[in-house]
Amino acid sequence: MTTAVRHGLAPAARADARLLILGSLPGEASLAAQRYYAYPRNQFWRLVGRVLGEPLAELDYGERLSRLQKRRVALWDVIHAARRQGSLDQRLREVETRDLAAFVAGLPDLRAVAFNGATAATMGRKALGDTALALIDLPSSSPANTAAFDQKAQCWDRLRAVLD
Repeated sequence: MTTAVRHGLAPAARADARLLILGSLPGEASLAAQRYYAYPRNQFWRLVGRVLGEPLAELDYGERLSRLQKRRVALWDVIHAARRQGSLDQRLREVETRDLAAFVAGLPDLRAVAFNGATAATMGRKALGDTALALIDLPSSSPANTAAFDQKAQCWDRLRAVLD
């Protein structure tokens, strides 16, 4: 079966971002909605909301992005385009990564890059190369990662130090 090429979303970032959170490639629900982490069972908005002390999961999408940007958090993905059937990273084929080094060079206040899941971490670290930025690997917010929310949240809580 031939799978279609999937393209990622535009970055949600301001030039004064201090933290960049990178996923791999948005899942089918997110691509269809053209919104980051649109799948209702994905825990991203709850996890980041906890880090920021804000009820992001309860807000509409535009307000979620606005709050992130006010708190100097940027979102993007490591993968520009790939073939994939479904939403699982294990099904990614013919992957084209983004020029992350150039992107972060345009964020002069950036302190850290956090990777949402193992695929984002592996590909993102390679794409960034040598960097003075703090690189933080996080457990995936996806429901495919069956760890309990509290377990994931303890790891994600490390992001607070970057934003203080």
